[in-house]
Amino acid sequence: MSQLNRRSIVLAPIAAAAASVLPRAAYSQKKYGPGVTDTEIKIGQTIAYSGPASAYGQLGRAEAAYFRFVNDKGGINGRKISFISIDDGFSPPKAVEQTRRLVEQEEVALMFGMLGTPLNTATRPYLNQKKVPQLFIAAGSETFAQPAKFPWTMGWQPTLHIEAMFYAKNILATHPNARIGVLYQDDDFGKELLNGLKEGLGAKASQVIAAESFQATDPTVDSQLITLKGKDVDTLMLFTYAKQAAQAIRKISELGWKPDTYLHLGSASIGATLTPAGLDRSVGIKTAGFMKDATDKQWANDAELKPFFEWFKKYMPEANINDSLNLAGWAYAQTIEQVLKQCGDDLTRENIIKQAANLKDYRNPALLPGSLINTSPTDYRVIEYMKLQRFNGTVWELI
Repeated sequence: MSQLNRRSIVLAPIAAAAASVLPRAAYSQKKYGPGVTDTEIKIGQTIAYSGPASAYGQLGRAEAAYFRFVNDKGGINGRKISFISIDDGFSPPKAVEQTRRLVEQEEVALMFGMLGTPLNTATRPYLNQKKVPQLFIAAGSETFAQPAKFPWTMGWQPTLHIEAMFYAKNILATHPNARIGVLYQDDDFGKELLNGLKEGLGAKASQVIAAESFQATDPTVDSQLITLKGKDVDTLMLFTYAKQAAQAIRKISELGWKPDTYLHLGSASIGATLTPAGLDRSVGIKTAGFMKDATDKQWANDAELKPFFEWFKKYMPEANINDSLNLAGWAYAQTIEQVLKQCGDDLTRENIIKQAANLKDYRNPALLPGSLINTSPTDYRVIEYMKLQRFNGTVWELI
């Protein structure tokens, strides 16, 4: 193994049953690409275990724990998962460097679950040129659902554009004369949410009376919040990641300000965002729900989530059940498991991306009831079903 940055999670496969026990005809039909053998499938990932988005490193930890579970029950079609997850510090140049190492030295079959719009945008040209699947990334840009232009790249969560238009529709229906202010990260992620909001508002886009940006590395967003309050904003959009969202919620409370607040769904983690901000300060915040909340009593006896609770207790005993990133990691990893199951013994990179674009009425148990995943070679939007939810001080409740 190459000398990778050792702030990493590596799951080494355990030897599977000898391939010789398979019938000769079945053996002859196997097709393997890089990173695949009779006993192993290598999956690569870079994610922020350090840096400004380090709270999201929990996604990688949960995914690693899920693959341990998969390996313990025999792997996928008899092959164990070797998951190599490396810290990128939420730095695009570092992500590019580590991605190249994973592809060229570790020879992973695919890249999975990289966090962040700028990092996925930076690595996408290389992965598409090399024809390496870049699957179920933890970023919601609409540009990650463009099979004609980037056929090897596919997102997972609802796109940022669709999410922002969803909020706009709600505002128009419930607060048609809103004075809207936006706090957004000054990159493709934040700008896409801002543009989607304005597009969703249509003729009322001028109701966005103020928009304040910040850099991911800025120590605080206090000055931006003070500016937005000073412009008499009564409806606030927090188009941020967890760290800045928590800072913003605390500052809003300190200012004695009570705007109607909408939070980007990727930051709607009770553990990573609302607890650091203060649960009492977070009451009333809204977001677009598309997943169940493992802490909500309405799902306590949910048959679909029973395996999650059992897995969580055994494989993540030190983790916080209030952190929704644990359930998200479980769900992301289940989706890639489904794709690899569909691949059977054809584990070429070409077939892996083909199966990712051929999910038919796939029901992921972490998603809200009624949500089914359907993809096609011309439609890479994985999850599209959303419902508005509000934080009540303890859990997110559907509106």
